[in-house]
Order: sequence, then C-alpha cells, then structure tokens
Amino acid sequence: MKTVEFLFDFGSPNAYLAHRVIPAIEARAGAKFIYKPVLLGGLFKLTGNQAPMVAFAGIPNKLAYEMLELRRFVAAHKLTRFAMNPHFPVNTLMLMRGAVAAEIDGVLAPYVEAGFTAMWEEGLRMDDPAVWRETFAAAGLDADRLLARTKDDDVKSKLLAATEAAAARGAFGIPSFFVGDDLYFGKDRLRDVEEALAGVA
Repeated sequence: MKTVEFLFDFGSPNAYLAHRVIPAIEARAGAKFIYKPVLLGGLFKLTGNQAPMVAFAGIPNKLAYEMLELRRFVAAHKLTRFAMNPHFPVNTLMLMRGAVAAEIDGVLAPYVEAGFTAMWEEGLRMDDPAVWRETFAAAGLDADRLLARTKDDDVKSKLLAATEAAAARGAFGIPSFFVGDDLYFGKDRLRDVEEALAGVA
C-alpha cells in the first residue's frame, strides 16, 4: 500500500484540519498516512522558524489572510466542529511525549483522535495534567500509564530524535508530509500529496 508520513503536533490547528480530511484522501488514493509525532517548538528552534502569529506580527494583512484561508478550508471541507482553542498557544510537550508513549504501546490512533478533538473541538487546556489525564481516560486509554511514560528517558529521546530527523530531512513546520523523500508543507499541499500518490507505483 502507498504510504505518506504525516508529521504532526497537536498545537497546530492546521494539523487538526489535515487529520480530519486525511481519511477521505486515504480512501480515494488507496493509501495510508503514517502519523509521526514531532515537537513543533523543537522544530522551530532547530530551523529558525517562528509561528505565523510571531513571524507576521507586524503584518496585519498577512495574519488576516492566514485566518481567511483557514476559514475557507473549514468551509470547503465542512469541518463544522472546529473551533480555535481559547488557551492557544498550548505547550504541547506533554501531549507529544504522550503520543510517543502511545505509539510505543500501539494505541497512537485513539490517542491522536482524542488529543485533536480535545484541542480543536472542545477547546481544552491540554497542558494541564489533570485535564490531560481526564481526556485520555475518557477515551478508554490507560492515562495514568501514558502520563507516567511522558517522564521516561526513552520517550523523551525518541521524540527528540524524531524532531531532529524531521529537520534533517528539510521539514520546518507542521503539518508536513513526506511521499517517499518528497516534502510537502501545510494542509493546502494535501492536493499535491494526493496527486503525488497517484504517481506512486
């Protein structure tokens, strides 16, 4: 089966939006998106990049356009459950270490679904350990185990290594996608990703 690597961090609303449209692309393209946890803050530091709200702070028209483009994407894909998180920006270190722990334990898919829903539909403060635990326990996951694992050296080192590897491959932000060695950045490149998949044997 054709595969796409999806580099994600729960702190990116655009990663959430991509997550919501990926199933339809998988069905059309006969492909599978492989979710790869990457720490966005770490990726920014490694590449000298900044969040749009920082990078374009002095360009109000640019920031306004970014939000317009987001609203257009939401409308085009009928993503009516999306809402900006009132606590944005949220420190996602615990969330992303939890994702690595969930990946190791074979429960990344339900963890991702619960995390994105909490962040970008329910507007929860997911850097609060109590909220974090309640969210993943409600999703049927072993929240206590996962929370404890976020402090383990193997989990920390795996997230760091994945983030460094992403930067080394050319990634600079989230969401990023790799079809083979070809990088595509941003939810708006998903059409290009799908076209690339059509050419993959």
